[in-house]
Amino acid sequence: MRKVILSVAVSLDGMIEGPNGEYDLCPPPSRKEMSDFLNKVDAIFLGRKSFELIGKSMFPKKEHYVFSTTLKKAIDFQLIGSDAKQKVIDLKKQPGKDIWLYGGAKLVTFFLNEKLVDEMWLGVVPIILGKGKPLFSNINQRTHFKLVEATPNEGYLPLYYKHEPK
Repeated sequence: MRKVILSVAVSLDGMIEGPNGEYDLCPPPSRKEMSDFLNKVDAIFLGRKSFELIGKSMFPKKEHYVFSTTLKKAIDFQLIGSDAKQKVIDLKKQPGKDIWLYGGAKLVTFFLNEKLVDEMWLGVVPIILGKGKPLFSNINQRTHFKLVEATPNEGYLPLYYKHEPK
């Protein structure tokens, strides 16, 4: 079965963007690191805001799914509006590579609350923003993950976790 992997950079105080929506906290991953990750996935899940921000330009060879209850259409994207949990479960059962949960924060909250995240690859950046958008908010239950790997890298600490149902 395919896995949903949340992969994102996060500050030491848990922010994924600064107070003005800036993403400058993220050092770019190495070409090999990004290539290795992209070779593991063949689909990307995005929320409406992430969809409007990046579109399909960054990863044109991947299948894109945008989650939104307000969009009426998303050209070159699969639009998921209602019954999102069941659609994700069905997609995970289809043949293929893993699926990247790109974001944003509201979509991450939905996925965690519905227990749809299988792995987390967090790039912890050594900066405290003080204000901004937190990666985790409005989570409605405790969810256990097991640390599998932590490998110091230039500029940040990649942490790899697997979901451990209790």
